[in-house]
Amino acid sequence: MDIHKTAIIAKEAHIDKTAIIGPYCTIGPQVKIDKNVKLHSHVNVDGNTIIGEYCEIFSFASIGTNPQDLKYQGENSRVIIGKKNIIREYSTINTGTQLGNMETVVGDNCLLMIATHIAHDCIVGNNVIIANNATLGGHVEVADKVIIGGLAAIHQYIKIGLHAIIGGMSTVVNNVPPFASVSGERAKITGVNLLGMKRNNFERQVIQEVQELYKSIFFKPDGGIFQHKIKAAKGKFSSKASADILKFIESVDNRGFCQVDNKK
Repeated sequence: MDIHKTAIIAKEAHIDKTAIIGPYCTIGPQVKIDKNVKLHSHVNVDGNTIIGEYCEIFSFASIGTNPQDLKYQGENSRVIIGKKNIIREYSTINTGTQLGNMETVVGDNCLLMIATHIAHDCIVGNNVIIANNATLGGHVEVADKVIIGGLAAIHQYIKIGLHAIIGGMSTVVNNVPPFASVSGERAKITGVNLLGMKRNNFERQVIQEVQELYKSIFFKPDGGIFQHKIKAAKGKFSSKASADILKFIESVDNRGFCQVDNKK
């Protein structure tokens, strides 16, 4: 094993022989570190935590520590980190709670930039990018391929849909539908994440359909009853992307959705 002599590792910890553990890292007794994981110096991994293969974790990150929740009573909840994630300096990921999922989960191929905070019971999907100093409150759910800008703050229990993008310094207090672009002090929908859809090779026809769907539901100037708009959209839009949006809207029953920025 490539373990620096200054690292402090509990004898009960399970560390794959291909892992690299840098200077002054601390690893608790319930930790499992999979193959080809690299911990730079001063990384703290504690609690009932699994670090998936090929992850790279930079200095002063802290993973698997107790949640910042006064209701936490020491239950043996856990943190699960998937494969090929990059977790940069000073990032923090807290364990789950009995009143939540009993686990905090990060998927595969994510980039958590400097000082990202992922609170208790969050579920983060695959290929997610969270920029510097962004914060997820407890019980937040982030779907695949979401981008969260720097210094953004996501309120607890919020759900963020597939391919959505959150602008930097935004405060998100309502749910964000798939493919939406939101920003602002109280984040509002400004349109569709066109760049993200193009980068992920969505066909032009699908992109145009998603734009039309958003116009018909969120940007339609004549108002109308929201549920009637949803019903009409089901009969008009047929792509999988549109189906994902409509399914998300119908499944979310708490905190509503971000409002529309009519100035855009």
